[in-house]
Amino acid sequence: VQLQASGGGLVQAGGSLTLSCALSGPIFSSWVMGWFRQAPGKEREFVAAIAWSGRTTSYVESVKGRFTISVDNTENTLYLRMNSLKPEDTAVYYCAAREGSVHYRGVKSYPNWGQGTLVTVSS
Repeated sequence: VQLQASGGGLVQAGGSLTLSCALSGPIFSSWVMGWFRQAPGKEREFVAAIAWSGRTTSYVESVKGRFTISVDNTENTLYLRMNSLKPEDTAVYYCAAREGSVHYRGVKSYPNWGQGTLVTVSS
């Protein structure tokens, strides 16, 4: 599977942004899609994950209530709606895919990655 992330940009604190990740290739119903981010000088970290069915989601505590992950199975697209953005949300955001549970959050557990899209939140 190939993943193509887009939608990053510059936004003021408190603003909103929606990231998209287009998927191509074989996608299986058992797959889980995830969003990760990597801030300058920091390790890549888990943000959110969703089962391809859309029925199960998982979020890191710091984005709960602000970010919403979703999938459009008909368009083979993954989304991350980000509201109430904070300067600490500034990072390169990556989409990824794997088989298994949404509760696996390790970077190394995801074998399929898209290129990143930069989100910059100004104060």
